[in-house]
Amino acid sequence: MIRLVAAALAAALLLAVTPAAPSDSVLRASLQRDLSDYLAARAKIEHISAISLSISLHGQPQNINVAAGHAQFGGEGAAATPDDLWQIGSNTKAFTAAVILQLEAEKKLSIDQTVGKWLPQYPAWKHVTIRRLLNMTSDIPGYDNVPEMWAPYVRDPQHIYTAPELVGYVYPGAPHAPAPTKGYAYSNTNYILSELIIERATGHSYESELEQRFFRRLGLNDTYYSGTKYPAEVRDRMVSGYFFSHDADNAPLRPILGRDVRNDSVSWMKSAGAIVSTPEDLTRWARALYAGPMLAPKQRAELLSIISTKNGEPIASTTLNDPRAFGLGVAQMTMPQTGTIWYYEGITLGYRMLHVYLPRQDAVFAFALNSQPDGKEDQSGKLAVTIYDT
Repeated sequence: MIRLVAAALAAALLLAVTPAAPSDSVLRASLQRDLSDYLAARAKIEHISAISLSISLHGQPQNINVAAGHAQFGGEGAAATPDDLWQIGSNTKAFTAAVILQLEAEKKLSIDQTVGKWLPQYPAWKHVTIRRLLNMTSDIPGYDNVPEMWAPYVRDPQHIYTAPELVGYVYPGAPHAPAPTKGYAYSNTNYILSELIIERATGHSYESELEQRFFRRLGLNDTYYSGTKYPAEVRDRMVSGYFFSHDADNAPLRPILGRDVRNDSVSWMKSAGAIVSTPEDLTRWARALYAGPMLAPKQRAELLSIISTKNGEPIASTTLNDPRAFGLGVAQMTMPQTGTIWYYEGITLGYRMLHVYLPRQDAVFAFALNSQPDGKEDQSGKLAVTIYDT
């Protein structure tokens, strides 16, 4: 469910060009028009009511922030602003990976240690390394691909899943456990297991590690984590988020089609995708992640060590022949007009948040939309190209 969506972005980036940089005022007006045009064209199709964008340019102390639309579908609610909060989905995974890497730098663990060392309660996976959890080559299936997993949530959207409960849906021998995967296979279970390892290694909650290591130190004042349900003061700052996917793999969720999920439990995604933030905070996080002092050189190299999504094999860099790869909670792409970029699109039941880091231009942008539509209707990749061109 919280998934990396690369196809639309990859196809659209083939059309991208690099124009001369406009002034801030012209740029802001152009970006505002980009968002408004997208919303006008896609609101009904994608069941979205709002878009928010933040851009951090090289050498500029302030972000350029623009927003369009309203908090609720149909033009209802307050006008969207850059201060609104959104679920960031699988962008959360980089936070999880970064905790692990900091713990490694502190010599509290190694990413080449195994599940067996840290979580002996799962002997079937005892030889899987932490590195393989983080880069999606563990062969462990995703719990959210098990239809039965969704039954408690559909019955009661306030249902609180525990981490062992989620893992239990795919552990070998469970009633509906799927077969192991092979090569690169996207799995949220990997990150729930990583959360459990973090808690075992530190003796602290995953939430407290995020707060202490990142939210406070990096000044991410509009970034929050809950593994259960967000308090009213956070939910009140969120735009509504709509589940609007008719895709076959979402069949168990048909009863909530059209639902505003803003007030629902987020316990089904936890460390795999439950952070709430603003696009501006996400750009600040991306700068710290890819280029700041937050990670030691060895650990940043590990973060950015990639495997091809074609076959799960390690590669030095993406190329035009093998354009997409996955690192430790981050993704890389190479396209003719952009060169090599880092990016991630996180998708929850009602929100999409995409960030792009452009190393050549030392620029970061992030934007959010408030729905999960049908996969074929997700045109966020084309919006990313529009923003890039502008």
